[in-house]
Amino acid sequence: MVDYESVKTLHRIVVALSIAGFSLRGLLMLADSALLMRRWMRTWPHLIDTLLLASGLWLAYTLRLNPLEHYWLAIKVLALLAYIWLGFIALRLGRTRRIRIAALAAALGCFAYMAGVAVTKSPLPGSTLADVVQLDGDLRYLRFDQTIPIDREIA
Repeated sequence: MVDYESVKTLHRIVVALSIAGFSLRGLLMLADSALLMRRWMRTWPHLIDTLLLASGLWLAYTLRLNPLEHYWLAIKVLALLAYIWLGFIALRLGRTRRIRIAALAAALGCFAYMAGVAVTKSPLPGSTLADVVQLDGDLRYLRFDQTIPIDREIA
């Protein structure tokens, strides 16, 4: 069986690959590169993003995180949908260069926001709100990318 830490590490690696790939495709779009139209350039992001989605769902399932109960996760999902839509505009739908650049910048902003939400477990990155989850039968605070047993004080 795959353990939590392994999937969390995989998720982080795939997040890095996903944003690196999106940034590269954004740069290719800005340079009007023909590479952007190559089949492999349009295919590999789907493979990476599928793995990203699968690992994210596995983590949510393992931690028993329901977006309807954990508002930070619901906000993160909404930001993910905005990121996808803005990326689609930046790389395909944008009719003018100005629209594509604006969508690219907004998509990168959405990504930064999602990363902040993921780290802080709060829809307001930088706040000290914590979420309580049950992991391996123990109640824990999930905050700042840590799981802290509730019987310990949080600084």
